Amino acid sequence: MANELNGLRVAALVAEGFEQVELTGPRDALVAAGATVTLVSPERGKVQGFNHHDRADIFPVDAALDSVRPTDFDALLLPGGALNPDTLRTIPEAVAFVKSFFDERKPVAAICHASWTLIEADVVRGRTLTSWPSVATDLRNAGAKWVDREVVVDEHLVTSRKPDDIPAFNAKMIEIFAKARVEAH
Repeated sequence: MANELNGLRVAALVAEGFEQVELTGPRDALVAAGATVTLVSPERGKVQGFNHHDRADIFPVDAALDSVRPTDFDALLLPGGALNPDTLRTIPEAVAFVKSFFDERKPVAAICHASWTLIEADVVRGRTLTSWPSVATDLRNAGAKWVDREVVVDEHLVTSRKPDDIPAFNAKMIEIFAKARVEAH
C-alpha cells in the first residue's frame, strides 16, 4: 500500500468546523499510500478543526480555493462535520469545484455530513450513498438511494457514515483512487 498512489494529487476541501479526524485519518492514509494531499479552503491562512461540537486543532491552509483549479488535482476528499459542508454548500466556487470532479469522472471520497456539499453540487441523483443518518432524508430528496453501511462505492464516489467507519472508508478510498488512476492512463 505504500506506493500505490505515488504522485496522486488529492485536494482535501474544508471550511471552518470540519470534523478533525475525518480529515486527519483519511489524509494520513493517503499520504502513507504515496499521495500528496493539499488542504484547500475558502479560508486563507488557517482553518479550525472540531471534535464533534468542541474546537480542536488549527490547520494551515495549503491553498486558497480561489487560487487552485480542479485540474490541479486527481481526486477529492470531503471531510464532514456539520459546520464544514453547511458552509461549503453556500459558496458557489466550492460547489463548482466539487461538481467539476464528477464532470471529469475523477474519484471523490466523502464522509459523514459531507454529502450536503454533494447535494448542492447536484451530483447524487441516481447514486447509492451513505452518510451520517441525519443526512439520509436530504439525500433521498435529492434523488439518491441512501443505505446504512460503513462504506459505499458508486462508480468513482466513496461515501461513509462517521468516524468509526474511517478504517473501512480509507481502504475503499485508496482502492478507488488507485483504480481511477489506472483507468485515466
